[in-house]
Amino acid sequence: MEYQYKTLREKPELKENAAQWFHEKWGVPKEAYLNCIEDYLNGNTEYGWYICLDNEKIVGGLGVIENDFHDRKDLAPNVCAVFVNEEYRKQGIAGKLLNLAVEDQRAHGISPVYLVTDHTNFYERYGWEFLCMAQGDDEPEQTRLYIHK
Repeated sequence: MEYQYKTLREKPELKENAAQWFHEKWGVPKEAYLNCIEDYLNGNTEYGWYICLDNEKIVGGLGVIENDFHDRKDLAPNVCAVFVNEEYRKQGIAGKLLNLAVEDQRAHGISPVYLVTDHTNFYERYGWEFLCMAQGDDEPEQTRLYIHK
């Protein structure tokens, strides 16, 4: 299966679909995603949005934002909203999206990049290193914070 990996700058016509897709996966208001995506499309930020397409269907995606709702505001930017549709998992899609995001950010002079997650032994496969624990906004437990240099 040949998937397409794109930035939303390469496929700006998908911004509404992408905002809706991320909203459905994470429950964050569609408008919040749309605002971040439009800032990126308008060149107000280099913090990008990345999608995997099966034909024209979004099957995976992630974004880069200033802070992914945690107390370590000094550690920015953050990869956020990493998701691959269940039936498309275990094909390396998330890894390719993560690598695309890291390389794109580095190409714009942005490095390192961070992310928060409850997963262990997943992000390490793609060059991420555990850095510290962080306190998520409105979360009772601390969460793992990773760095990609």
